[in-house]
Amino acid sequence: MSDISKQQMLRILSAAALLVATACGGGEADAKAKSDAAPPTATAVSAENVVVVATERVSSGPAISGSLAAERDATVRAQVAGAVLSTHADQGSRVAAGTLLARIDDRTLRDQFLGARSGVTTAQTSADIAARELTRAEKLAEAGAIADRDLESARRSNVAAQSQLDDAKARLSLAQKQLDDAQVRAPFAGVVSVRSVSAGDVVQPGGALFTVIDPRSMRLEASVPAAQLAAVKIGAPVTFTVTGYPGKAFTGKVSRISPAADPTTGQVRIVVSIPNERNALVAGLFAEGRTQAESHEAPVVAANAVDVRGVRPWVLRLKGGVAEKVEVELGLKDEATETYEVMKGVAAGDTLLIGAAQGITPGTPVRVGAPNDPAATRN
Repeated sequence: MSDISKQQMLRILSAAALLVATACGGGEADAKAKSDAAPPTATAVSAENVVVVATERVSSGPAISGSLAAERDATVRAQVAGAVLSTHADQGSRVAAGTLLARIDDRTLRDQFLGARSGVTTAQTSADIAARELTRAEKLAEAGAIADRDLESARRSNVAAQSQLDDAKARLSLAQKQLDDAQVRAPFAGVVSVRSVSAGDVVQPGGALFTVIDPRSMRLEASVPAAQLAAVKIGAPVTFTVTGYPGKAFTGKVSRISPAADPTTGQVRIVVSIPNERNALVAGLFAEGRTQAESHEAPVVAANAVDVRGVRPWVLRLKGGVAEKVEVELGLKDEATETYEVMKGVAAGDTLLIGAAQGITPGTPVRVGAPNDPAATRN
């Protein structure tokens, strides 16, 4: 090999060695640069954008609301006209059946009663005389001592006397009733809820005097949409809360369902009977609750954690610090608590993202904390 050829070969080998060294140096630099790069940035979400799946009781059934009223009440009205002499019960008074509530001036009624009783005495005497005359006439007729027309006359006189006696007794009975009606009494045991008169007032027949309620049983009158009527059955339990009793739940049962819906509102009236043996509830209070068509324990999620706009509902779960989209199978929806029963997809204890956090792209690292928390920017 010539000297020229040797020198060219040496230059080629040197260039190749330089290229190899340069390539190795570049690879090490790239690796070092990658190792010094910052970690992926995690998206920070606040605690308000996170909910945890929990096992709770979920119930289905329409919500209801309305005012409480006594299951049994009565407005006691005047049966006779006159001035009220005295009242013997006030609003809130407990009364027994037959308790005297008020007295109406009965002097005129008493005079009428005495006259009617005297009329009965007179009519009774006349009836007795007519009966004896008829008996005497019948015996004489059997002996042929009197004519038939005399016997018939005695019979007519007896019928007339008995009719007059019956009329006198009816008048006495009416006078007795009017005299009794002058003393206003409670129709059943309960509580006086309204007193509409005072001593000295002049009342007319039909005028309201008192309202008496039986507080041992209350009722809640409410309405449900006709579309949800299938979920309401006679005897179905109802859970509700009442204004004035915060944090306390009451129960009752559906006792009546209207056979017709309101053509204007499409609502169907229902009545819920509520035991009230301890008299805790008061008529007129506002109550709201729901009928229970079905109720059981199950994992539940907040309704705002589920996206139901697609073909299948889904949630955004936070697992291992990364957001992931999970399709779920839903069961009952509890309208009162705004929750869904989850049958498949997630389990109790899983953490879900809600609100604005649901817009996070699946696969994005997520850290829960304050938006300005520096720790939320590190993976």
